[in-house]
Amino acid sequence: MCDARQEKLDLVKALYPSARTYVRVEDMLDDESVTAVAVATPVDTHYPLAMQCLAAGRHTFVEKPLTSSVETAESLVAEARTRELVLMVDHTFLYTGAVRKLRELIDEGELGSLYEYDSVRVNLGLFQHDVNVVWDLAVHDLAIMDYLLDASPVAVSSCGISNIDGQTENTAYMTMFFEHALIAHVHVSWLSPVKVRRTLVSGSRKMAIFDDLEPSEKIKVYDRGVTFGEGSDSRYKMLIDYRTGDMWAPQIAPTEALRLETAHFLDCVEHGKTPLSDGEAGLRVVRILEAASRSIEARGAPVDIA
Repeated sequence: MCDARQEKLDLVKALYPSARTYVRVEDMLDDESVTAVAVATPVDTHYPLAMQCLAAGRHTFVEKPLTSSVETAESLVAEARTRELVLMVDHTFLYTGAVRKLRELIDEGELGSLYEYDSVRVNLGLFQHDVNVVWDLAVHDLAIMDYLLDASPVAVSSCGISNIDGQTENTAYMTMFFEHALIAHVHVSWLSPVKVRRTLVSGSRKMAIFDDLEPSEKIKVYDRGVTFGEGSDSRYKMLIDYRTGDMWAPQIAPTEALRLETAHFLDCVEHGKTPLSDGEAGLRVVRILEAASRSIEARGAPVDIA
């Protein structure tokens, strides 16, 4: 472990006497036995620390979000590619049984053509001082969305507000537009009296709700939808049938996401594989986050995503 705070290193030593500790990053990277590094620091330090590790030839695992800008994220991805190193970002939810089951349902065509992705992630606190609520909470939903949907948004409209003087935005709403008939919406807040972690994925055949706070039935699939009348006559096109079928909860593997994610990183390092949440995935999320920040500054004006 490497930390500038000696009290943190003393705690590690007390818990794990055999662990090596370093106060300076340079001293850690001088240790040739260190082949991979996990960067768990404030967001604005991700880029310089991760770049330092990659430049020293170390495989690097970075907490979410990958960096605080598209430019720095692109730089890390390019460096890792040039040096043939594993660059992985901590999109933890991709390694949960629930999100993987959602992806399985989509891949099998259980939901049909996707219409809507809607997510709410709100709670009371924890206020961050270096990033706003979008960069802190919405990054989870954007990572899940990037994993589930076989498409990337082309534009985003985002509104946010700070209710406390001198603080970053604590509540925000994001709407993302795609090239085809699909829309995504994310609501995040640090000022909610209750904690909500709920995602709706709506399709032409069925709809699924992912509630991360549910102890057992985290995913519920609803056989519900609408059918429009067929025929050239406009009167037929106005006919709408509403389908209300069964609801069922699929079995979900009881996996510990962080353990699975860590094992995946080590497997990629040992065998030269590309991580599920690689640098490219982290870059795609940062592109949306940066565009959303610009949209908030423009009071919700849509911003194209490169």
